[in-house]
Amino acid sequence: MAYISQKDKADLAPAIKAVLKKYGMKGSIAIKHHMSLVVNVQSGPLDFDHSHGDGYTQVNVYHIDRHYSGDVKQFLLELITAMKGDKWFDKSDIMTDYFHTAYYIDINIGKWNKPYVQTQFPKATKEVETLEELVGDEMAAKLRDLGMIKQQDTGYKYSQDEMI
Repeated sequence: MAYISQKDKADLAPAIKAVLKKYGMKGSIAIKHHMSLVVNVQSGPLDFDHSHGDGYTQVNVYHIDRHYSGDVKQFLLELITAMKGDKWFDKSDIMTDYFHTAYYIDINIGKWNKPYVQTQFPKATKEVETLEELVGDEMAAKLRDLGMIKQQDTGYKYSQDEMI
């Protein structure tokens, strides 16, 4: 039967906090029903785009490879490794309806009553002096003809983030 104590949580907490700190994330660690270790990620620079518009997501820890990519995927995989520690095991056999694991792992991005807050946003990937350098002469002329861009601004740097 799955079971995790407050002492086990205290033993795992330094490794979990190290992963959160490495990625600049803020979160809390909890025990649910003495059988699940829960990490609630509250804020950070990573962009979790899997909420349903409410800023809250329960991560499916069994399918991270399918649903996440890049830094978010790497963060979640490292967090799971830290949450498992060296005492976690899973001797379950679904074919015989036998479930035996040390404890379950839950990761929540935000909470049902307090959404996840992204604290930093990606910076522009390219900065240029003129619009022509960014999109080319032909496209720049079209954008100006359509009135979407002012005529030759001076002292302004265009970036890819401004292009829709």
